[in-house]
Amino acid sequence: MSNAHGEHLSFGVGAEGRRGCIEVVCGSMFSGKTEELLRRVKRARFARQRVLLFKPRIDNRYDDVKVVSHEGIKAEATAVSSSSELASFVDLERPGNDAHVVGIDEAQFFDDAIIDVVERFANAGLRVICAGLDQDFRGKPFGPMAALMSIAEYVTKLHAVCTRCGAVACRSQRLVGTEGQLFVGGAADYEPRCRRCFVPGVVDG
Repeated sequence: MSNAHGEHLSFGVGAEGRRGCIEVVCGSMFSGKTEELLRRVKRARFARQRVLLFKPRIDNRYDDVKVVSHEGIKAEATAVSSSSELASFVDLERPGNDAHVVGIDEAQFFDDAIIDVVERFANAGLRVICAGLDQDFRGKPFGPMAALMSIAEYVTKLHAVCTRCGAVACRSQRLVGTEGQLFVGGAADYEPRCRRCFVPGVVDG
């Protein structure tokens, strides 16, 4: 099996002994993005690596301070309101900084400065794993995700199952009459759809 992530790069003594990288796990709603992020984080912790896990404060659907998948898998995390706040928890200049891995869930909700932040982390020898929606409810690139995918060494695109026809789903259909890109919702508000069944914009489910 070929490496689809940078796990093999994150070993070594000190930041100078490791090679940093950026990984992006993307896809539609209910495709398993958070579950895959937490799987990689769990493996890193099994390897006794120090992991810092972050989530946007705006996403409090299941828990205020935990990253939680739709299937109920969870892990402790730090909720932040901005990229600059996230960066403040990772002191790259502090001697003895022993962080190996930084995980970021729902990366699409962060401001564009997250692009420079994760680039700086990777350049300092950290493995950075970002999970998020690659498309919004209109089928357009979501926030900084397209840029993150372009600078990442590894991109994993996951798919759900279309709730209408059972085909491979790559888009998130919004079911409620709320405009605006930044609307955090769950199973009652979104469903995965394939290209054929997807209707750009808001529809009545």
